Amino acid sequence: MSDKDDAETMRGRLRSERVNSLFSEDELIEDYYDQPAANDSSCWNDYGLSTLQSSGTVSSRSSSMHSGSTEGLDAPTQLLPIIKAGWLDKNPPQGSYIYQKRWVKLDADYLRYFDSEKDTYSKRFIPVTSIARVASIGDQKFEVITNNRTFAFRAESDADRNEWMRTLQQMVDERKFKGLNRISLFQPPTGALDSVDKCGLLELRGFKNKLYVVVAGDKVFLYKNAEDYRQGIGITYIEMNVGNVKDVDRRGFDLTTPYRIFSFSADSDQEKDEWVEAMQQSIAEALSNSEVAEKIWSVEANRFCADCGSLNPDWASVNLCVVICKRCAGEHRGLGPSITKVRSLKMDRKVWTEELIELFCQVGNCVANQFWAANVPPSEAIHVASGSQERRRFLIAKYKEGKYRRYHPLFGNQEELNKALCATVTTSDLAETQSLVFCGAEVSCFSGDPDFPNPIALAEQAGQKLQMEFLLHNKNSEIPRVEAGSSEEKHYSVILPSVTHNGFLFKTPSMAKLVHERKSREEFSRRWCTLNDSIFSYYENDRNAVPNGEIKMEEIVCLVNNPPDTHGFESTFEVYIESERLYLFGLENPEAIRKWVKSIAKSFIHPRADELLSHDFERIGRLQYKGGLNLQRAKEGWFALTQSVLYAFLEDSDKEEAVHLKKLQELSVQGDSLVLVERRRTLYIQGERKLDFLGWVAAIQKAAGSSGDTLSEQQLTESDIPVIVDRCIDYITQCGLTSEGIYRKSGQNSKTTSLLEMLRKDARRVRLKEGEHQVDDVSNTLKRFFRDLGDGLFTKEFCQDWLKAAAIENEEEKIGQYRQLLSSLPVVNRATVKALINHLYRVQYFSEMNQMNTHNLAIVFGPTLFQTDGKDYKAGRVVEDLISRYVVIFSVDEQEMRKQQDEITAIIKMRIAGSSSGTQQAGDFICTVYLEEKKTEAEQHVKIPATMTAEELTFEILERRKIDTKEKEYWSCFEVNEREEAERPLHYSEKVLPILHGLGTDSYLVVKKQLSMENMLIYLASRVSDSKHGMMKFREERNLLGLGLSTGFHDRYFILNNSCLRLYKEVRSHRPEKEWPVKNLKVYLGIKKKLRPPSCWGFTVFYENEKHEKQQWYLCCDTQMELREWFASFLYVQNGGNVWPSESSKVRASRTQQDSRLGNISLIPLRGNENEMRNSVAAFAADPLTLLRNV
Repeated sequence: MSDKDDAETMRGRLRSERVNSLFSEDELIEDYYDQPAANDSSCWNDYGLSTLQSSGTVSSRSSSMHSGSTEGLDAPTQLLPIIKAGWLDKNPPQGSYIYQKRWVKLDADYLRYFDSEKDTYSKRFIPVTSIARVASIGDQKFEVITNNRTFAFRAESDADRNEWMRTLQQMVDERKFKGLNRISLFQPPTGALDSVDKCGLLELRGFKNKLYVVVAGDKVFLYKNAEDYRQGIGITYIEMNVGNVKDVDRRGFDLTTPYRIFSFSADSDQEKDEWVEAMQQSIAEALSNSEVAEKIWSVEANRFCADCGSLNPDWASVNLCVVICKRCAGEHRGLGPSITKVRSLKMDRKVWTEELIELFCQVGNCVANQFWAANVPPSEAIHVASGSQERRRFLIAKYKEGKYRRYHPLFGNQEELNKALCATVTTSDLAETQSLVFCGAEVSCFSGDPDFPNPIALAEQAGQKLQMEFLLHNKNSEIPRVEAGSSEEKHYSVILPSVTHNGFLFKTPSMAKLVHERKSREEFSRRWCTLNDSIFSYYENDRNAVPNGEIKMEEIVCLVNNPPDTHGFESTFEVYIESERLYLFGLENPEAIRKWVKSIAKSFIHPRADELLSHDFERIGRLQYKGGLNLQRAKEGWFALTQSVLYAFLEDSDKEEAVHLKKLQELSVQGDSLVLVERRRTLYIQGERKLDFLGWVAAIQKAAGSSGDTLSEQQLTESDIPVIVDRCIDYITQCGLTSEGIYRKSGQNSKTTSLLEMLRKDARRVRLKEGEHQVDDVSNTLKRFFRDLGDGLFTKEFCQDWLKAAAIENEEEKIGQYRQLLSSLPVVNRATVKALINHLYRVQYFSEMNQMNTHNLAIVFGPTLFQTDGKDYKAGRVVEDLISRYVVIFSVDEQEMRKQQDEITAIIKMRIAGSSSGTQQAGDFICTVYLEEKKTEAEQHVKIPATMTAEELTFEILERRKIDTKEKEYWSCFEVNEREEAERPLHYSEKVLPILHGLGTDSYLVVKKQLSMENMLIYLASRVSDSKHGMMKFREERNLLGLGLSTGFHDRYFILNNSCLRLYKEVRSHRPEKEWPVKNLKVYLGIKKKLRPPSCWGFTVFYENEKHEKQQWYLCCDTQMELREWFASFLYVQNGGNVWPSESSKVRASRTQQDSRLGNISLIPLRGNENEMRNSVAAFAADPLTLLRNV
């Protein structure tokens, strides 16, 4: 028998001993089956894998062709176009004479072979970029040679073999040519996948050996072992767009597709949960829209990550115009949005306009890297296998510091850079624009042309849409600069103190998500742990020389000391590291855990922040933050959380700062930032890493909430009054002072319970509104809160002393005793007593209307505050004494009483004027005001008193941001109406509170410079007459009845004088067509574009008469000068000639001397009929000290 016949006979015999298995013919099936059976049709007979070209990453490009189909089912996904396909004999490693027939396909990424042409899944694949060469070995045979293995094939003829060799070699040469520079910079030494979400060994039902499974992007890969994974040659892959994950039992789960059910088993419950979560995320990614990605990947350079070279990156930085992979995108986010704005190609569909997609096609990675990566040393380049820390350092150097960029010849010459930018944006040279902008040219610089004042306007005028798109995305971008001692440099170059510690600890496996469930003792393993030379190592036991794992101190970002008995051990602590992993350790010895926590903290905390170690912290670590004057760049800070105080060591401060979380005005999560609003500061804590940031958010929110039933454990105001008490008192002050039987009547029990529960949960978020909440329900809530206090208002320690003081007959001695007891109370109790008695004192002042005099209030509040059954009359006597002697006991002087007169009068007048127009809201009037423009970083949250003017609000914002006003800088507060695309600078004396009540959802307040004020003041000073007249283009908006003009703009003649604005059809007209009183007009700068105004210099005018009938119309001027003159005239006549304050500095001084000794409680009757309120205001305005004379 010839060799060929021998080979055919042996091939037949071997086929009878094998099955079409999950593995290729490189292995005998007996090695994997518990009980091998010939021709087992239940085993997998078709399965495949795709991988990244050189690195093993999966390609997600689509084509109409696929590798096969199963009858009645679609292919699992659209694959790459097939370049060549046909039957070949393949020679396995077991024998050089044994050939088996295989259906072979070649596409742009890999060579795959199948059992038949109808199979959907391949048996094995060879990445094209891993092929070193293709060689002929005679007899229609050829070899495909990779760096690690050789694959032998035999064709049906020499011509067929030569065609296969030619096609393969052409593909290999093309890949080498296209990827030459990229391979030298980016490619790792192995074929391991990048962007791996989860990898490790799993059991697969029916096989006794575990498989190496990898979840990467939108696919799940199966490898025979870890070595095959590193070489990039796998067994099969699963397209997750047809996958579904199902929990089966304690350690098992199924991955179901229309073609197969893959039953996996993990080593533990926790491992199973991590695998299921990773696969579910892969399904979500697979189902995302790839339309944008396909368009951007159509440019060859965009098919590789601009930073590490990974294939098919599906993230991008929209301002830098680079396409990046998932891992690099995570590090980009850490740089902050002022440097790089990260968006997904597949999920953020609304971001990707046609202009932005075209911009990426024209600029993209090729042009961008010619600028950003012009001078990257090979030793500093990153590749697909680079770790998080290595990536972060490279990206900081590349984009934040601009270390590798190609410097523009004009670098350093600001004026010339700006001029060059203004010239370039009118052309299509996007590369030059990018170079200019990121070398320092100002996107908002003045062009010298008033009609087109900046580069964006110039680009728009020149019709350069892509230039406009690029400039708009970089309007607030931070210019790269190497900063001496930057936060990143400080962190990684600092010499951390050497701390040594060792001992046994119990440890769980590391986790990729927060620990929400209690871990039992059985889930911990005993390990010998050492801390030495800034490395924490854990060993199987104290005799082992090789550690099971290590944690470098520089990788730690957060350390958490858990409360006792959080898990199976009495004391536990958590360690978070940069690669988004969490380690949990425990012991039964609290003192030993405390020493470990202190040792680890001392080893990774920056020496300049070691003051934080003096606190008995629950959580300590580093976070990115924004605050102060510069909200563009995120900085690094060190934070320690101790009970309800967040201690911070910020980059721009040389000492520790404390944030009292229970006293925050606002605490909210906005995007990837946690916003903490204090009275004079807003701090934005940002999530550089998701895992530890979520832990910080949860811990801070918990610490900032109410934590118990004593006063000190409640959320507090700046005056140390519980927010619950403050909210209720404020509401009753505004809505219930004149309500008959206030505090005597009981509200609905169910509503009281519900309201008290909401207030206890988070009083900061509760706003009590008239109409939604009844006065009696709120008053009952306040009483129940005091009755349920754990230690009482007067404390159990001093309660009896207060009752004894009530029996003292000598008036002076009694008052002295009350004062002494008051000073003995804790700070929060003392402030609360004063606020409550102050409130009750006001309630009894209106006793003629509410029927609640001092005695009646004492009967109600005595048992409530002293938590008695009402039989002891002394409790009521104490309350009655405190109310009737309020001014003396609490040392309220004449100045304090006079100070409240203006506020009382203003709010009551506002109440009377607006009594028929909506509800009143209790609590502090906290308003969001923006500085210069509407964006999250510019938000300021301000408490608005009734008397606050626009000038006072402006100075309040400037003081918070520590901005000093210079001469001829006119800062004003603007009301912006987004719907109308118009804005109105508020007059400096205008009250802010009524404006807030009238703002719609599409309006907001912003503080910014009023650039035209100087020109307007010059015009007003030089004009001869107080009146103004001239031609303007006029358009009237249709009203609700459909009346009014809306056919366009028409020339009309206007005359403005001190009393009215008149409209004439033409100059010669004697009788005006329309006439409006000036006092009823609100004039806004700007006209919405959809009206197509004849010029950009226009007004939007609102008119409302005494009957609340409203009109809206528009005026257009021919020049900007005319606009200024008309607007200055409106301001002049509406404000009696007082357009700008002459001594604005006095306002700033007065705003800093606020006296809060009365607890900032509003003392205004805001309920009752109009006559009652008017009488109250008149009596109090005439002589506010009548209240004192009755004492």
